[in-house]
Amino acid sequence: MATTREQLLEALRGVNDPELHRSLVDLGMVKDLSEPDGDSVSLTVELTTPACPLKDTIARDIERAFAPLGISKVQILWTAQVRGRDVDTEDPIPDVANVILVMSGKGGVGKSTVATNLALALRAKGARVGLLDADIYGPSIPTMMGTAEQPGSADGKTLEPVERHGLKMMSIGFLLDDPKEAIVWRGPMLHSALIQFLKDVRWGKLDYLLLDLPPGTGDIPLTLSQKVHVTGAVIVTTPQEVALQDVYKSVSMCAKVGIPVLGVVENQSWFVCDSCDTRHEIFGKGGGTKVATLASAPLLGQIPIDKACREAGDSGVPIVVGAPDSPSGRALAAVADQLAARIAVHHAERGARVIALERPGSSQKHLPVLR
Repeated sequence: MATTREQLLEALRGVNDPELHRSLVDLGMVKDLSEPDGDSVSLTVELTTPACPLKDTIARDIERAFAPLGISKVQILWTAQVRGRDVDTEDPIPDVANVILVMSGKGGVGKSTVATNLALALRAKGARVGLLDADIYGPSIPTMMGTAEQPGSADGKTLEPVERHGLKMMSIGFLLDDPKEAIVWRGPMLHSALIQFLKDVRWGKLDYLLLDLPPGTGDIPLTLSQKVHVTGAVIVTTPQEVALQDVYKSVSMCAKVGIPVLGVVENQSWFVCDSCDTRHEIFGKGGGTKVATLASAPLLGQIPIDKACREAGDSGVPIVVGAPDSPSGRALAAVADQLAARIAVHHAERGARVIALERPGSSQKHLPVLR
């Protein structure tokens, strides 16, 4: 007796998403399952992110589920629908599915390096990604991305994001005539500039918008917690105790203002000597695990000290683009995969769904850039 489509669908009920631990069928991830043609069948699987690191596992599980029914040739078309945060009519960026804060209470731990490379790694997987340099006093994104292009404006009211390597970007550094010029603003001006970077930049539809935050727990993260439904934060640390004491404060702030910690990235974890091929943990070890334990969040990955990573950032071609097979390039790409999976789990746990709302009309103002 020939296998029916209904039998195939029933077999798929036993195949779970490895991250969400629920049936592909129950999650609505199975699309366009064909009628069997002898020992062949085709179907579409809609992933929760283009950066799914377990696609091969899902494919193998589907093939195993079909094998007892005499199906040995399975053609899978992969698509993705990124799950997103809830938004309301007051949200400044309603077409952005996920807002991710890359933050740390400590300066010099590599937040900009991590934020830039995570954004580019997610983009390389096929996601629609933006990167906002929220460090008004010390913008790093123009240097790291190798462009000083000034954003244009089609209507004289809103700004077009600068694009490089397929990534949409905005930074106060793109608006300054002299990159060495200091920004001397008080808190209210920081607040105004940040909101305008969100509201008055034509980001379009994005799966992920990553914000590179300044050190500390001051005006910028507080403003974001009050004005935007943030998906969550990625906490960046280095292993040594002197960094941890400040990083712990960022975890504490997230708890106080209701921002979920999606995970922790430990940067500068070790150095491998060229001549002795030995791993040296020159800043100690275990710091990332300590932060993750405090935050009740996963350690998304550890990034080694890599000369190529520093050179890539200085040259304007970040490591995941310029040298993706380098140790730090591979580590950062793996962190991006883990982050995308963690976001999918986060939304599944809270029963989220993608909501797209029209942006309400509002009067626009130009960014208050000091010249």
